[in-house]
Amino acid sequence: MRDVATLRIGPALKPRPPVPRITTPPEASPGRETAAASESSTASSTPAGRPIVEIDALNLFYGDKPALKNVTMAIPPHQVTAFIGPSGCGKTTLLRCLNRMNDLVEGVRITGTIRIGGEDIHAPTTDVTALRKRVGMVFQKSNPFPKSIYDNVAYGPRILGARARAHLDTVVERSLRAAALWEEVRDRLQESALRLSGGQQQRLCIARAVAVEPDILLMDEPCSALDPIATARIEELMEELKARYTIVVVTHNMQQAARVSDATGFMLLGELVEFGDTAALFTTPRDRRTEDYITGRFG
Repeated sequence: MRDVATLRIGPALKPRPPVPRITTPPEASPGRETAAASESSTASSTPAGRPIVEIDALNLFYGDKPALKNVTMAIPPHQVTAFIGPSGCGKTTLLRCLNRMNDLVEGVRITGTIRIGGEDIHAPTTDVTALRKRVGMVFQKSNPFPKSIYDNVAYGPRILGARARAHLDTVVERSLRAAALWEEVRDRLQESALRLSGGQQQRLCIARAVAVEPDILLMDEPCSALDPIATARIEELMEELKARYTIVVVTHNMQQAARVSDATGFMLLGELVEFGDTAALFTTPRDRRTEDYITGRFG
């Protein structure tokens, strides 16, 4: 779990090791707040290397109300990318676009393009079930099924056709180990998942998500209902899991974003104001609105 260099918010954190930098264009005029500057700081600030997620001119409307406005960004593989911003800014809506969960909301209209692994997820040939296998999700509130711990983790593989007990046993153990939960529940696998603590339930939901071996793991404020000890464990887990998965997390906790993420996007009123390397965004933001938010002037 890594800490960003000295933040402008809250108590100073310890410096963290250097992370891969995100290529950004040279600034034409410091402090510029025009729409052109905002566009430069989002569309052009894409991480080096081939991204796993490419979002191009994405707009989303609830009826006639715009919720996302011309969002363009690229998300690198095997990193933690965080979305921050005040309530109602569109960060969870953007997250839910990545596995088409907004399809379930009546009246939603989307324009623009989202490509995952180079494939347009809105193409007519896209299998949405297969997409949601590739892009798993952990929700804000832990939601274990009213089943045993074992059956919670085995649920996804069974839906996909796995039946052999030996195979399911292997998947369950592997997934619980990945979620750092195996040693705590190995002798309780047939107990109800609802008997676990809140932090354990959230890690069980992570185990359930990774049991189908996704490429991307989405996390919508996964620590908002947890105590500090459970939160620290989830944050450590994110650091461990990114070696195998690409993680995209929504958080209201700016210090959490600073601790766990490699890249951060700041959203405001449906716009992606700034996207870049976490250390750079928190210490030398290019857009005045970003600086105002992280220093607590609004939000």
